[in-house]
Amino acid sequence: MGGKQLGFGDYEQTTARKRTKREHFLGQMQAVVPWKALIDLIEPYYPKTGSKGGRPPYPLEIMLRIHLMQQWYDLSDPAMEDALIEVPTMRRFAGINLISDRIPDETTILSFRHLLEKHDLGKQIFETVKAHLKANGMAMKQGTIIDAP
Repeated sequence: MGGKQLGFGDYEQTTARKRTKREHFLGQMQAVVPWKALIDLIEPYYPKTGSKGGRPPYPLEIMLRIHLMQQWYDLSDPAMEDALIEVPTMRRFAGINLISDRIPDETTILSFRHLLEKHDLGKQIFETVKAHLKANGMAMKQGTIIDAP
């Protein structure tokens, strides 16, 4: 996700000297999650923009990133919506620009989770990430990527 203009709050964060644990963790996840494999797994089930018009669905990658953060940080749907509003680091990881993008509300977040559950994709996502990390000599432990023993 690149090429987006930073908002004032985002600029403020990028000029901060100390990197938070959340920034470090999400940076690791950005690097190690097999994004293309996960998007390819979900894409056949993800709604397309219909010919009847209406609001187009959020980009799949944004919803996937939100879903994963929700799992990693054990957040409810309303808490995830609040975090996207309040936490620039999480918004950036999701690929949302507060100035020009809409933030998915808790109902949209819930609908995405239900889509994954309906097609039994949650377990497949977890297994895909776990296998990818293992293949690269890493494992997840309590919200942190570690070198596998």
